[in-house]
Amino acid sequence: MTDESGVDHHDQGDEAPGPPHDHDPGHGHGGSASSRKLALVSAINIVGFVVELAGGLLFGSVALISDAVHMLFDALAYVMAFTASYVADRYEGSEWWSYGLHRLEPLAAFLNGVLLIPMVGYILWESYQRFLTPIEVGTVPTIVIAIGGLAVNVGSVFILQGGEMSLNEKGAFYHLLGDAGGSIAVIVSVVVVEVTGITVIDPIAAALIAGIVLWSAGKVLRGSGAIFFMKTPFQPEHVREEIEAVDGVDHIDDWHAWQICSQITVATAHVETSVETMSEADTVTQQIHHVLEEHGVDHATIELSPGYGDRRTHLNSHAH
Repeated sequence: MTDESGVDHHDQGDEAPGPPHDHDPGHGHGGSASSRKLALVSAINIVGFVVELAGGLLFGSVALISDAVHMLFDALAYVMAFTASYVADRYEGSEWWSYGLHRLEPLAAFLNGVLLIPMVGYILWESYQRFLTPIEVGTVPTIVIAIGGLAVNVGSVFILQGGEMSLNEKGAFYHLLGDAGGSIAVIVSVVVVEVTGITVIDPIAAALIAGIVLWSAGKVLRGSGAIFFMKTPFQPEHVREEIEAVDGVDHIDDWHAWQICSQITVATAHVETSVETMSEADTVTQQIHHVLEEHGVDHATIELSPGYGDRRTHLNSHAH
């Protein structure tokens, strides 16, 4: 919009002076490193699943079988996360898909969380059956295999930890923490059974593992759900106050911020200002961009306009 002074107050943020924003979906968001980490973790956990399942079947530990099934679902989750990360990292985007396929990340994470739910039901069912019909557990082999599973979990955590993790990496990280807790529960339960002779400890440990799995599912579903339903990834009122504190900003309307994936945050704002020259408008826009960048916003569109007595002349009936 142009006021009487001839100054265009509609400034699109990505065209404003200042640090440029990277719009290339395949670069600048840590995709390649994330893909490699998830691929390695997937391979490690598939091997761990095979070993734990064979051990649980051979030596009669339902806790070990439960931990193996947990590891299988986690391995599938990592494969899905790797696939989503790999595809998103290599798809450059187009006019139709301006952000590439980065939305595959929260989709994969959500599906991973959903897949954990039936696993909980399976573990609880097997625990109940073993509670009704206890069997003798092979102590030493089961402990050795459980320690191996714990080593797989710890090694995978070491691969993923460090730096800012993507949503898929966080999902894998929580899964791995759950796996590690499961392996520890198996080791403790087998030792207790060996010392006390109380075989019911084994299915109880398996039920505890189910609780850990359910906790992991909740973390992943909450994280992916927040992105899908466009939850603002920071305190919106706090950022609004920071923007309105910028010299030249009178009021901020039509203020939105959301995430495309865990690595890309987008924001738009309609800002009323009293500045009258293009130079002053550029300065205001740069300062607003700086505020948003400090809160992790990668892509921002800022529209400047003079104040309105009746804001309905500018905003639609829903004030969106």
